[in-house]
Amino acid sequence: MMTTFLHLTDLHISAPDPVDAALHSDTTATLLTVRGMIAGMATQPAFILVSGDLTNHGDTASYQTLRGLMADAPMPVVYALGNHDTRAGFRAGMLDGADMGDAPHDHETVIAGVHVITLDTSRADKIGGELDDAQFAFLEAALANHPDLPKVLMFHHAPALDMDPDWEWESLSFAATARLAQIVRGHAIAGIFCGHIHMDRFTQWHGIPLIVGMGQHAALDPLFAGQGIRMVQGTSFSVCVLRDSGLTVTCVPLPATRAETGRHTLADLRAYEAARAAAE
Repeated sequence: MMTTFLHLTDLHISAPDPVDAALHSDTTATLLTVRGMIAGMATQPAFILVSGDLTNHGDTASYQTLRGLMADAPMPVVYALGNHDTRAGFRAGMLDGADMGDAPHDHETVIAGVHVITLDTSRADKIGGELDDAQFAFLEAALANHPDLPKVLMFHHAPALDMDPDWEWESLSFAATARLAQIVRGHAIAGIFCGHIHMDRFTQWHGIPLIVGMGQHAALDPLFAGQGIRMVQGTSFSVCVLRDSGLTVTCVPLPATRAETGRHTLADLRAYEAARAAAE
């Protein structure tokens, strides 16, 4: 087999009125540019994965803006939710108000011979990601489906690579990471696609390719690691090809100045998460 698909993430779309002072770039213009680049591809992708932070504030109007921007996409687009998203806003703006309460937006689909399993790792009171018992049960059941097809997983928060408590905000919780590792063991998973940390990063995680995308909002400076986060101008998306021999991921960077757009210390991040938890 040879299936071409795209990985986008961290769109951070914001409704144009009012102007969003929390944006680090013109995300609508970037998505339109990316759409134009996709249209010019000689081999059109079979589908597009978008791994969360679809909007900047999770409001219905921003999802409606995103829906309009993607309405004429000629291929299926599969969405996950991130920490900047809200389930109510997504369902109102993207799914015509489908009433599913506050249930996680977990789903699976088969496109072009690929079994795509999507989990909602977002939690309203956390920057980092989490999965509950019902979601793990959903994943176990989904992994048993379509045993003859290659599988890819998509969620916003990547599994944790280090168990440093200062950095749990950038990943799935340590407990969820450990449980996920147990559940995926023994399954033929071609790749896991994530976002959240605003940098292109590729890892072999328990033998599975783990792809984290920079996204379409801004980039984090990897040379600033350990000090906090330093935001710089830069965006990219990825062209992915799944063959019988395995997965190839090629980053497509957009022109970038790498100019600093902001920075936050670890203390800033802890205070922000504490404020989110207190608001719930």
